[in-house]
Amino acid sequence: MALVGKQALLVYAHQSPGSFNAAAKDVAVDVLTAQGCTVTVSDLYAMKFKAAATAEDIISEGGVKRAENFSYAEETKVAWEEGKLSADITAEQHKLSAADLIIFQFPMYWFSLPAILKGWIDRVLVLGYAYSKEKRYSQGIFKEKKAMLSFTTGSQESMFSAHGINGDMNVTLWPIQNGILHYCGFQVLAPQIFWAPAHVPQEDRAAMLQAWRGRLEGLPGEAPLSFTPMDCFDGENGFQLKPEVQEKHAGEKFGLTVGTHMGLAVPPDNQMRAAI
Repeated sequence: MALVGKQALLVYAHQSPGSFNAAAKDVAVDVLTAQGCTVTVSDLYAMKFKAAATAEDIISEGGVKRAENFSYAEETKVAWEEGKLSADITAEQHKLSAADLIIFQFPMYWFSLPAILKGWIDRVLVLGYAYSKEKRYSQGIFKEKKAMLSFTTGSQESMFSAHGINGDMNVTLWPIQNGILHYCGFQVLAPQIFWAPAHVPQEDRAAMLQAWRGRLEGLPGEAPLSFTPMDCFDGENGFQLKPEVQEKHAGEKFGLTVGTHMGLAVPPDNQMRAAI
């Protein structure tokens, strides 16, 4: 994906303009712009983006359809179809629809996303707009777009290993990269992980940013992470792997992916780098 003439959206979630995350965001803006890409930044804290998904997200004189049994997914689907979602959601959807590349820049909180970023996902990626029963995973709505996570940790890399106290980072990332990004069809690029920048010398932080700069310059040539295609699952049988797929891989040392591993060993780095 050559970046000349493309559009990128950076969804940025950090409170401080002096943070390492802010510096990583600025590097991305500089490098992508230099490559001819139009870059838009959604600075969620500066925008005071509302994290909670509530009935107030629907603008309708008659109110929600079923107030006594409110379903956010179903109500926002109808509101999206009728053009009655709140202005902040609609603005972010317009940015996302225009983007070819989306980078989420954030500090990892409690092995996951900051609440304000999770709120962006909850409120922007609504049913109908971002996914449907028919259009998800490898057949998803955003299958022509690329997305990636870029984040800082508070723990050292060794602590997020298969033998580390925090557990394997590949397992930690599966719900986000598969359950959110791949679910909506995105081609998911390997994450950019800045390991514990607050606990290393300044020269190490500078080296991290320089490596990020180098990666961004080569981003057009990167292959996305591998996920098992939807047509490998039997929709008539609870979306289980088809028998022929199970038979084909039963003798392998590792499973297909971190989540769909068939009782075999979890494949190493399945969520952290593309297969060669």
